[in-house]
Amino acid sequence: MANYTAADIKEIRESTGAGMLDVKKALDEAEGDKTKAVELIRVKGLKGIAKREGRSASEGLVAVDVRDTDGGQTGTLVELNCETDFVAKNDKFVALGDEAVAAAVASGATEPEQLAGTPFGEALTNAGATMGEKILVRRIGRASGEKVTSYMHRTNKDLPPQVGVLVASDEAGATVARDVAMHIAAFSPKYLTREEVPAEIVADERRIAEETAKNEGKPEKALPKIVEGRLNGFFKENVLLDQPFAKEPKKSVGAIVQEAGGTLTGFVRFRVGN
Repeated sequence: MANYTAADIKEIRESTGAGMLDVKKALDEAEGDKTKAVELIRVKGLKGIAKREGRSASEGLVAVDVRDTDGGQTGTLVELNCETDFVAKNDKFVALGDEAVAAAVASGATEPEQLAGTPFGEALTNAGATMGEKILVRRIGRASGEKVTSYMHRTNKDLPPQVGVLVASDEAGATVARDVAMHIAAFSPKYLTREEVPAEIVADERRIAEETAKNEGKPEKALPKIVEGRLNGFFKENVLLDQPFAKEPKKSVGAIVQEAGGTLTGFVRFRVGN
C-alpha cells in the first residue's frame, strides 16, 4: 500500500485543483511519490480532454481589468467557465481567471479563440487536465470611454464574482456610474438607448402589440396610443436609460445621469452561464 498522508492529499489538491479521489488514485499509482502523482494527474487529464468536450461548463467566474488608455480608460471582462462550483471556488481557478483577463488585455483578443495561440492557451489546457473538468473562456467584453467603472457581484459568498458590469461614461457621469452598474447587475438591460434596439425588433414588438390589442377588442381609434404605450413598456424593460432606477424607481436611469450632468456611452454585463 502506498505511503502518504492526508496532508499530502491536501497539498496536491491545492496545487492542482484535482478532486480527492483523483489525487488518491494518482498517489496509489505513484506509490506515494507526490511529484509523480501530479504528473499522472496531468497526463490522465490531458488524455481525457476529448471526453470532456461534450460536457456542460455552466459554473465559473467573471474577471475584470480596468486601465488607463490614450484619451480615457478601457475595461475588459472575461467569463471563465468550469463544470462544478467545487472548481469555481478553487484558488487555482480564481488565479486562472486573473490570467485570462490579463491575456485578453495583452493580446487585444475579442473572441476566446484568439487566446489559443497565447501562453495562456496552454495554461488553460493544463488547468483542465489537472482539475479534471472542462474549463473554457466563454466570452470577452470591453467598454471604453473617458471613465470606465466596474462592479463585481457575488451571487454566493463562497464563490468568486459571477456577475460583472462595466459602465463607460464621461467624468460627470462617473459620479453615478457605480450606482448605475449595480442597477445593471440587478436588472440586466439589453441596450443603452432606444436607438440601439434593432429596427426589426422594434417592428416585431409594434406588430405584436397591435395584434394583441385587436384580439383584446380594443377600439380601432385607440390602437395607436395603446401600441405606443406597450412599445414604451418594452423600452422601459430592455433599455438602460429608460429603466426605472433601482434606488429611485420614480426616476429613470437616464434622468439620474442627466441630473449629474453626465453621459453614459456604453456598458457590458456578464453573468456566468447566462
